[in-house]
Amino acid sequence: MSRIGKAPIEIPAGVSVNIDANNVVTVKGPKGELSQAVNSDITVKVEGNHVVLTRPSDDKAHRSQHGLYRALIHNMVVGVSTGYRKEMELVGVGYRATSTGQVLELALGYSHAIYIKLPKEVKVEAKTERNKNPLIILESDDKQLLGQVCAKIRSLRKPEPYKGKGIKFVGEVIRRKSGKSASAK
Repeated sequence: MSRIGKAPIEIPAGVSVNIDANNVVTVKGPKGELSQAVNSDITVKVEGNHVVLTRPSDDKAHRSQHGLYRALIHNMVVGVSTGYRKEMELVGVGYRATSTGQVLELALGYSHAIYIKLPKEVKVEAKTERNKNPLIILESDDKQLLGQVCAKIRSLRKPEPYKGKGIKFVGEVIRRKSGKSASAK
């Protein structure tokens, strides 16, 4: 059984946490401001430089919400203080990525270019070096939004298991399959 909800969340310097009457937690920091509504059963308190969450009972619903809201608030605190960063790699001949402002242009082997307008909370940078795969670097203070944007970009051309072509995260291992010639013998 998880004990995540019982762990206090440390508030780093430069970050402020406010809880209003409707149980909405707002976290402000150098990278931005995030807010999250918390179920009224879970009580959230700021004690010194820690945020503490408590649950009223050991019901299954209360236990699961306790850990969930603790994790969400922790992700907000980390996001506004240090931020989140994801790097994606385009593997394939002729695959390219360019960024202009909040628009990401991708050439993924289709007959047309794909344009993605990113939310203003996500900063994008596209790098292309000679003899290396193009990189897309995404940064944001909102972990959930960043993951959603990365999943959308990855879904445009998922890595395939035979040649490994597609959009993958840097460091991600693709399980490879052998082709027809290996099984014929």
